[in-house]
Amino acid sequence: MASQTDDTVYEESFIKNSRGMKLFTCKWVPAKQEPKALVFICHGYAMECSITMNSTARRLVKAGFAVYGIDYEGHGKSDGLSAYVPNFDQLVDDVSTHYTSICEREENKGKMRFLLGESMGGAVLLLLHRKKPEFWDGAILAAPMCKIAEEMKPNPLVISLLSKLSGVIPSWKIIPGQDIIEIAFKQPEIRKQVRENPYCYKGRPRLKTAYELLRVSTDLEKRLNEVSLPFMVLHGEDDKVTDKAVSGELYEVASSWDKTLKLYPRMWHGLLYGETPENIDLVFDDIIGWLDKRTSDGKGGSESERKRRTGGISLKG
Repeated sequence: MASQTDDTVYEESFIKNSRGMKLFTCKWVPAKQEPKALVFICHGYAMECSITMNSTARRLVKAGFAVYGIDYEGHGKSDGLSAYVPNFDQLVDDVSTHYTSICEREENKGKMRFLLGESMGGAVLLLLHRKKPEFWDGAILAAPMCKIAEEMKPNPLVISLLSKLSGVIPSWKIIPGQDIIEIAFKQPEIRKQVRENPYCYKGRPRLKTAYELLRVSTDLEKRLNEVSLPFMVLHGEDDKVTDKAVSGELYEVASSWDKTLKLYPRMWHGLLYGETPENIDLVFDDIIGWLDKRTSDGKGGSESERKRRTGGISLKG
């Protein structure tokens, strides 16, 4: 399926992963100009790309970027039991394989490659970077899941019990917890839209999914110093879903030579589409400004990546 407006061409398709599952993919590209760079979306838990990330993608296209999305296994329009993540590493492999193949197309060779991850998508983003540390030119992390907020965690005894049960009844929806939609998105109309979106999951987290999210976020928190690509991390100071303190720690300990931290007073978890219009404009001014600076001066990525784009000439940051 394809559609076009004055400034954006939108296309949808399906691919098959290594396990034979059909995964939904989409792209938004400028209608009348060559894109400045490529941006690859990593959506959040229980979310999807084509509807919830549509406004994000169109803002980026209007600023001159081509944007690509994929619904993970068990998410959105892709195959799999809804919101069931039996193995986070396989999910990351799916995303890596698809996004790498896009970068390697003839028309995209030499273009800068950026990742944009929201919430759980921030964890996906960091694991994509860990798989190929020299491949990506930069990243934007919006309220990344480097650690689940303490308010969202069951107590340690419950965690221990659920970890054991996840191997026995992995798909059961018995994890206690708060209504994430209610505490993630500030605007009531956005909460209503998410609840009415048939491709967003609204039930309790499944046992194995919750175990995988806890496992991955714990591992990421311990290895933040390994993050080496240029990045900007954004977090609302009133976020009750992911831990803003760990975003601060990521900024402090990451080995990246180019890193930026933005904390937004009185903003919640859903920075990209759950806030007031004025707040969303502010967030995207920061995102697009960050991307524009790195695409205009060619200073994104590692030393080897800068050489890749400049034919061997080193551009010092």
